[in-house]
Amino acid sequence: MLEAFEAEQDRWFLWVPVCFGLGIALYFALLFEPGLAIAGAMPVSAFVLAFLWRHGVPALLITGALLAATLGFAVTKLRSDMVAAPVIARQTGPVAVTGWVELVEPRPARGQRLTIRVASIEGLTAAATPERVRVRTLVADPSLQPGDAIAVKSVLSPPAGPALPGGFDFARSAWFQGLGGVGYAREAATRVEITKPKPFDLVWRGPIERVRQAIGQRIQRALPGETGAIANALVTGERGGISDATNDAFRDSGLFHILSISGLHMVIMAGAVFLSVRFLLTLSPWLALNFPVKKWAATAAAAGALAYLLISGASFPTVRSYIMISFMFLAVLLDRPAVALRNVALAALLILVVYPESLIDVGFQMSFAAVVALVAAYEMIRDRERPGLEGKGRSMLRGAMLFFGGIILSTLVASLSVAPLAAYHFHKSQQYAIIANLIAIPLCNALVMPAALAALVAMPFGLETLPLKLMGLGIEGMVWCAYKVAALPGAVGRIPEIPTLAFALMVSGGLWLCLWRTRLRYWGLLVIVAGAVVAPMRTVPDVYVGRDGLVAVRDKSGRLSALSPRGATFELARILEHDGDGRRPQDVARSEAFRCDWAGCVADVRGNVVAVVRQPAALGDDCRKAALVIVPGKRAKPCADPAVPGGPAVIDAPALAKSGATAFQFARGLRRVADAVQPQYVTTVAATRGDRPWAERARQPTGPAPGAVAQGVQSPLPPATPHGRPDPDASPAETPQRRLDLDDDP
Repeated sequence: MLEAFEAEQDRWFLWVPVCFGLGIALYFALLFEPGLAIAGAMPVSAFVLAFLWRHGVPALLITGALLAATLGFAVTKLRSDMVAAPVIARQTGPVAVTGWVELVEPRPARGQRLTIRVASIEGLTAAATPERVRVRTLVADPSLQPGDAIAVKSVLSPPAGPALPGGFDFARSAWFQGLGGVGYAREAATRVEITKPKPFDLVWRGPIERVRQAIGQRIQRALPGETGAIANALVTGERGGISDATNDAFRDSGLFHILSISGLHMVIMAGAVFLSVRFLLTLSPWLALNFPVKKWAATAAAAGALAYLLISGASFPTVRSYIMISFMFLAVLLDRPAVALRNVALAALLILVVYPESLIDVGFQMSFAAVVALVAAYEMIRDRERPGLEGKGRSMLRGAMLFFGGIILSTLVASLSVAPLAAYHFHKSQQYAIIANLIAIPLCNALVMPAALAALVAMPFGLETLPLKLMGLGIEGMVWCAYKVAALPGAVGRIPEIPTLAFALMVSGGLWLCLWRTRLRYWGLLVIVAGAVVAPMRTVPDVYVGRDGLVAVRDKSGRLSALSPRGATFELARILEHDGDGRRPQDVARSEAFRCDWAGCVADVRGNVVAVVRQPAALGDDCRKAALVIVPGKRAKPCADPAVPGGPAVIDAPALAKSGATAFQFARGLRRVADAVQPQYVTTVAATRGDRPWAERARQPTGPAPGAVAQGVQSPLPPATPHGRPDPDASPAETPQRRLDLDDDP
């Protein structure tokens, strides 16, 4: 085994970003915030160990991995402290928010979303004022541009935490963005004069964002409607104008990677510049024979890639693609192989050092998984390449076979590489992605993106209409393909939540398979299989109690039934996703699993009674008969002490405010939840988040401030009909906070 590792010595560097990422993952997995001194001492200790134990292959591998991992941990802790900024403690407003516009994002229905660099917020001291907030205005101002000084009356809330234990934590993502609050405004922003100096980064970022906005407006003037919105997404990265139906169609057909600017778009754009410049230079025999025109073209293409990066908004996948392609062009300048896993590793390491939080970004994970697998497959094919068909006719046939075969192979490789990520994060699989990509990728390669490049070149001269019309034709073809493939029977497979252990095993096995070159790599297949075996072994909760009054129970068939106010639709949708259930939230909320009357509702769950109390008078009876009692408001009177054998478990508004959404499981052989109140049977959002800087309980209490909009827990029971059953159509109106989560949660 040691000889096998030593034979792979040239691949050791590829594991440096992997080990660095393990340190980052360890930081985010902790349930407490480590001290900076401890984080700094870890790499120092690893360095001392590497100095003392430095002879032999095991020493080099173990100490090198430890040093990279501890450095990743320390860098992430340092980054978390550096971005620390105040966060809105509780829902408050309407209050006047004054600041500078950083980003303007149109919304498909109405209004726009503004990211504001805050100068002041009414009622907050300078020390408690967030660095930036994101506000959804219900009235749009088309003339608003990045860098404008504005004031807007907004209702602000802290960034939302997970909708269920183990779910996506938007508050954590917002912490690293410096986003201290989200909110909504019923009126458009007004321009004001701000005496404070404008932040330095806005001075140079403002003009870039203005150019992006101007390009988007020119595109949508030439291509009105959703075709223009998609064209804008492919050029500037702004996807806010695309409808949910079209997003779902692209996602379900396996084409969503086309809407998200990443390697495909960067390669086409930069590759087109490279080929065009090289072709023009070779028109002159004197230049072609006396100067390195290929290197000149690579330099021009690198500059074009940088311009596209700035225009497209510089998201993580785009930054990764730019770094990757820059290394490729640098390799051309240095006469080195352009496509190599070493370049991928360098790009990953650079991004993780500067932005360690990108490791937990789904886009980062999926883009690197696909690129690593594709480059590894390319290297394997290149190493085994044999002379092909000869002759002009056969060469053309071989070229066509390689083109379409390459689409099939790359789609297969990329789909397999991101399948564990899609299952873990989105609980879906696309069954007909190959069919969709065979139709859409040639359109994107040959028509859409070249036309986009031509439009950008022609735009300063006002001649962009014709290339944009051609681009629109290609986009309409891709949209048609996405809708047709997504509508095929069985196009989307629903996958229940898989354990984190299974996910880690499959990712580790995939890395082992791709990063090694010799037969050592095939051990990764065993690890992948082990992950697939562990995947179905998940803990299935019997009861969910949500943060917005949602109560969902598992009926006799094993499917979920819910009592859900309209404001909890988002929360219920996330629970159904994790359960691998394709039903709509409104269908689940109309379930007959609950028996309701004027006093409340009850449900039978695996022989245990779950009671939801509506009237205080029913509390005593429910406390005697139920295993779990859910009280929407403050407890009118206490039940028996849960520590007493036979007493019920009780969750009410104060408990829910402290713990967040809660999942219960009835243990086998135990009749009552209260008999099994242990970590393996009760899981809360607070327990899974821990005491971290971005967690709500690490800040002030989250109740409404004096004079603020109250946000108490809603009753999960819709108004009763004369027959004693809830009327689903009479549910309370959707709350502003839920709209914010729908808008801000990816």
